[in-house]
Amino acid sequence: MTVDIEVVEDPARACSAMLVGAATSAGHVVLSGGSTPKAAYEYLVETVKDVGIDLTATTFWFGDERCVPPDDQRSNYLMVKQSMLDPLGEENQPIVHRMQGELGPAEGADAYQRELRAAGPPEFDLLLLGIGPDGHTASLFPDQHTLSERSRLVVGVEQAGLEPFVPRISFTLPSIASARRVVVLVSGSSKAEAVAAAFGPNAKPHPHVPSSMLAPLATEITVLLDRPAAAKL
Repeated sequence: MTVDIEVVEDPARACSAMLVGAATSAGHVVLSGGSTPKAAYEYLVETVKDVGIDLTATTFWFGDERCVPPDDQRSNYLMVKQSMLDPLGEENQPIVHRMQGELGPAEGADAYQRELRAAGPPEFDLLLLGIGPDGHTASLFPDQHTLSERSRLVVGVEQAGLEPFVPRISFTLPSIASARRVVVLVSGSSKAEAVAAAFGPNAKPHPHVPSSMLAPLATEITVLLDRPAAAKL
């Protein structure tokens, strides 16, 4: 296990370069929701169009989703569609496996787990995550039983710990840790305490800070931070 912490001026742009690298190798990439990943997806589109990169053999998965229809403004899929898929154009569409949030947490988790298992499950070249102010990552919230799940690839989350307070579908910790490279993308001072609790010099894995449980499990973690997010390290 290696954890590489990088403090950069623009974490989203740094992340987009990693996404492009994984995508150009026709890899399997797991996407995240959130405003900073959204900016990374927009940067990716710029690079793809400028350089002329073919994404049609690239496969995108989702690490978590809100249990809402795919056209709901709270949907992670809708954000990815608007910020990346639509701007790419019809002729350069990657293969996309969205989580069916409209099925609800239990049925949606079962459906996505079947989809993953039918695909191998695949070896993820890059898996993108964020961290919430409460230390949650994907839709794995503090002190919930989902953190102890070790047999499933995907779980239903009946109660979200932060807004929007809708049920979720989420990768489990073992699924996240199976990726060749986990990239944790964080910006803003509101996340500084959580970043320190997860990756600081005194960090210890604890269910109260779900993101702190990544380091002992994952093979390679890159943490991309801006200066405000890194302020408590």
